[in-house]
Amino acid sequence: MVKIAGEHYSPRELVRLIGDLSQVAGVKPYELTEGRARGARCVDVWTGSGFEFTVMLERGMDITRAFYNGKSLCWRSSTGDVHPHFFEPEENNWLRSFPGGLLVTCGLTQAGFPCEDEGEKLGLHGRISHIPAEGVKIDEKWQDEDYILSIEGKMRQSAVFGENIILQRKIWTKMGESRFWVEDKVENRGQKQVPLMILYHFNIGFPVVREGSRLLSPSVEVEPADEISAKEKDAYAQFPAPTSNAASTVYYHKMRADEEGMVRCALINDTVAGEELGVYMLYRIDQLPNFVEWKMMGEGEYVVGMEPANCRVEGRAKERQRGTLKMLQANEEKQFWIEFGVLQGKSQIEEFEKKIR
Repeated sequence: MVKIAGEHYSPRELVRLIGDLSQVAGVKPYELTEGRARGARCVDVWTGSGFEFTVMLERGMDITRAFYNGKSLCWRSSTGDVHPHFFEPEENNWLRSFPGGLLVTCGLTQAGFPCEDEGEKLGLHGRISHIPAEGVKIDEKWQDEDYILSIEGKMRQSAVFGENIILQRKIWTKMGESRFWVEDKVENRGQKQVPLMILYHFNIGFPVVREGSRLLSPSVEVEPADEISAKEKDAYAQFPAPTSNAASTVYYHKMRADEEGMVRCALINDTVAGEELGVYMLYRIDQLPNFVEWKMMGEGEYVVGMEPANCRVEGRAKERQRGTLKMLQANEEKQFWIEFGVLQGKSQIEEFEKKIR
């Protein structure tokens, strides 16, 4: 049964109350028409719980916005939504079309800082987030007593004499839920091994991020990425009010998984009684052994990145030098799975915190 407005309903009971299921939950595809976003296909998803999000098909099926009961769950950058026609892959120019949003996928053969690896110049965070989806399938259907909302598609990152990789992605949720699932499969369709770097760049913003917000994580070790981060290491899990001229800090977390190999972590704002709000994620540590925390407390650039990954963010050359670069063999595939959701109220946050501890 689905839970809507605090009550549980069977499919038969629900359709007696409404004329069309979109009154409660649904998906809506459309195309943007203004500015640098013109021509980009999007899909809005709403579940009936107050949870809604937008998948941008033109941008690797990333999630460009997300709300719960009218409150944004993510940070949005000054660039806004940008069509991949405007992608500048050189050096740090990826930032000119980085909209923030809830999820930006980094990879597939490069993630992290610009570098040169074996004679190939690589820009920030790779290409996959600027590749449009094809073979898109949008579906709504009853499955037993659950109403499933799903979006599927594939992105091909390829070059003549280079890599030929397919990312097949499915994002799905259920009516009445305040969470979604990302199911990815990365397949090497080429005839030679290629590097595989993937990082799920979740960008959490106000009002979840606010003075007094905190990170909940089963961190066994926390390693600062540079000297600036090292100076603030003791405060890695606390977030102050935004300040001018703030510098980014980055931390690498070694996480403890539960007996099923799952990592749970959350970012919560429980500073105001009765308005406690947080977001959480679950992922498999065997698929994504690294967790990167990006903490940026600047005015207008007030964001916390929660980033499970199979790599760090120094770039591919550094991964190769360290001997940690993952490779995908010819015709090999890897799967990745993430659950992302909302924590609303003191009891949900306390229950989640107990699971971590």
